[in-house]
Amino acid sequence: MIDLLLALWPLFALIVAGFYLRRWDFPSEAFWPGAERLNYFILFPALLFSSLATAPLDNPALPRLALAVMLGLGSAWLALLLLRRLRGWPAGRFGAFSQGALRFNTYLGLAAVGSLFGQAGLTLAALMLALMVPTVNVLSVWSLTAERGVSARSLLLPILKNPLILACLGGALINLSGLGLPGGSDRLLGLLAAASLPLGLLCVGAALKPEQLGGEIPALAWNSGLRLLAMPVLAWAVAFGLRLPPMESSVLVLFFALPTAPTAYVLTRQLGGDSHLMAGIITLQTLLAAVSLPLALQLLVP
Repeated sequence: MIDLLLALWPLFALIVAGFYLRRWDFPSEAFWPGAERLNYFILFPALLFSSLATAPLDNPALPRLALAVMLGLGSAWLALLLLRRLRGWPAGRFGAFSQGALRFNTYLGLAAVGSLFGQAGLTLAALMLALMVPTVNVLSVWSLTAERGVSARSLLLPILKNPLILACLGGALINLSGLGLPGGSDRLLGLLAAASLPLGLLCVGAALKPEQLGGEIPALAWNSGLRLLAMPVLAWAVAFGLRLPPMESSVLVLFFALPTAPTAYVLTRQLGGDSHLMAGIITLQTLLAAVSLPLALQLLVP
């Protein structure tokens, strides 16, 4: 447990640092939106591209890992649909709850995987993201627009334009082509990737909105419990049932134990969902994850 805490506390320290830096207006309010865009469109895609370009795609455990990801997300989605039917949530509220349960903080996830499992873990995580990011994006858009209908174009266009998806596809194509990363391009991508995770964690902290926690405590509490406790248990059960190797099981549980993504707030606001509820979910889950993530990994990781 001590080794786990030693690996994870610097990640949450960066999140706290980002929160206070923005509150202290340092370096300036205009810095943070630009930093988020730089990371989202350049630095983070460089990390995913380089990881997949050199990944061992012939790993025999990969088909089972892909099946585990889809079984976990599919089971959670069916449970959410049942809850919506029982509770009668409107789309704006259902969309916030769905994103709170299904989406995950990619920056924190990759930083944690890198700290705990090194490059081998990052490679597995990149492969998982290639499956999880498009699936979760489709479900998120559908949940926010279910009442007014949604076209195939409006579902697929955000995925086709997503820089993370494009980076995963590009890295996989380079890998399959056998071209590799010649001429020092691997070092260039490595430098960009090294800047991505610390900047991303600072931006996660800067986006926290504690003032949004009031008024929805029961809803925030059960949704956080679903994401931070039930989802990692579900991932462990799926991994156990499919007999995944220890490394694959660990990365799967870790990603299902992460708090939801800060970008869920932007999507919720753009599509007319309950952005106040979404901001509260993001903030509470990120704060609670400092305790729940080490606990889930200690209890559920092989």
